[in-house]
Amino acid sequence: MEYPRVLIDTSIIIEHLRKRDRRKSVLYRIAGDYELCAATVVEFELYAGAIDEQKFHDVQEILERCELLPFTSPVAQVAARTYLDLKAANQLIEMRDLFIAATALAYGLPLMTLNAGHFGRVEQLQLQPLP
Repeated sequence: MEYPRVLIDTSIIIEHLRKRDRRKSVLYRIAGDYELCAATVVEFELYAGAIDEQKFHDVQEILERCELLPFTSPVAQVAARTYLDLKAANQLIEMRDLFIAATALAYGLPLMTLNAGHFGRVEQLQLQPLP
């Protein structure tokens, strides 16, 4: 059985890692319903925040269950066009978030995030509703 693919934002994973009862996290609730993908920018953000061995292990365990999508030349081109559009509209978002949005666009995937208002500035980006 094939599952729909979705790109998950850093916020989805961080919310999971911070929950006392991880069974109540968005990540836990969607894990069996989607093929989870993450941008390599998300990988960077998570490992940069893994300040001890346990956090590093937790991040590693989650990312092993995701297909990691690289920041390629086509993604960079989408990111540049998106940046110019957002800049012209005076709606810029943080550069790492721009790269995550561009990854979703370049790979043709919806993005699941806890920051829908923020990513909603990217007109072409399809946001996957939270469960």
